[in-house]
Formats: sequence, structure tokens, C-alpha cells
Amino acid sequence: MKLLMHACCAPCSIYCIDSLREEGIEPDIYWFNPNIHPYKEYEARLNALKEVSNIMDFNLIVEDNYGLDEFCKQVSDNILARCVNYCYPVRLRRVFEYAKENGYDAVSTTLLYSIYQKHDFIKMYCEKLSKEYGIEFLYRDFRRGFYLGQRKAKEYGIYMQKYCGCIFSEEDRYVKKTKDPLSIPEDGFIE
Repeated sequence: MKLLMHACCAPCSIYCIDSLREEGIEPDIYWFNPNIHPYKEYEARLNALKEVSNIMDFNLIVEDNYGLDEFCKQVSDNILARCVNYCYPVRLRRVFEYAKENGYDAVSTTLLYSIYQKHDFIKMYCEKLSKEYGIEFLYRDFRRGFYLGQRKAKEYGIYMQKYCGCIFSEEDRYVKKTKDPLSIPEDGFIE
């Protein structure tokens, strides 16, 4: 299987790659995250992913697009729904497009790893794109390895971000305006 896996960041990638390798799947990792702001945060996350690609020896494809202007235009009407209206769709659609253009059999995403993401929406949206593009969506509930991945990221000494990615999620981190429940898998975690 030729798998293209979208990566939101380095810490979220580690467990996903390790668990896929245990299945005999070697993913190519695809960076496209025009929702991450400010620029220094975008740069820190991309550099951390490059560092992890050297440590773990995987193929990293970088579509370097900071995207602040488009992000602001797309989310300004409904900031609270930015994740489902823009942040997830723009990235996931682009990974399916790239996969189709470059002969991949399947697509997945490290967004399925974080307990802080809207897991069910991501799964549903990838299933929709899978049908639209005629490319398999490789679903795995990577959340069960959340703490393992975090621990390994710390062992590697890589940058560990403190918020989801956009400037509004950074604000939420400090002022706690919105509080979504954590997205915990039914079978719990692997420690």
C-alpha cells in the first residue's frame, strides 16, 4: 500500500508512524497546514517535523504555505466553527488531491491521534473525500497511543506545541473561552 499521511505536527506523527510500521505500512508524510499561526509557531512546528523525519527516517513532503490571509478570510464569519468549516477541510482536501495527483493508494492523517481534535468529524470528512477522490481512507484510532507518542516526543527533545494551531486556539488556551470535551477512545489508552 502506498500511503500518504497528512501530519499536523511532529508530536502527533510519532505514534502514528510507529503503529503503521508495526503493520508493515511505511507512510509518506505530508505537511500542509495553512491554519497554523503566528508565523513563528508555523515555522517551529515545521522544523520539528523535519527533525523527527531525520530521527525516524521517513519521507517528508512539504507544501510550505503559511496562508494567513486566506485563513482570515475563511474563518472571519464564524470563528467558533473554524475547525469544521475551514481548518480540517482545507488540509484534508489538499492531502487527497495530492494523493490522487501522485499515485497514492490511501490517505490518513495524524489528526486522528490527538484527544483534542473533533475525531468523529475528521473520520466522516475523510470518508466523504475517499469516495469523492476514489482513494482509500485508512482509518485508525491513533488516540489510544496518545501518551506513548507524547512520551517519545519528549525523549526526542522536539518542540511540543501548547495549542491546536490557529491564533484563536492559542487564545482559547489562555482564556478558556470554549471548552470541548476530550475525544477519548472507548478502549482507553496505552501507557
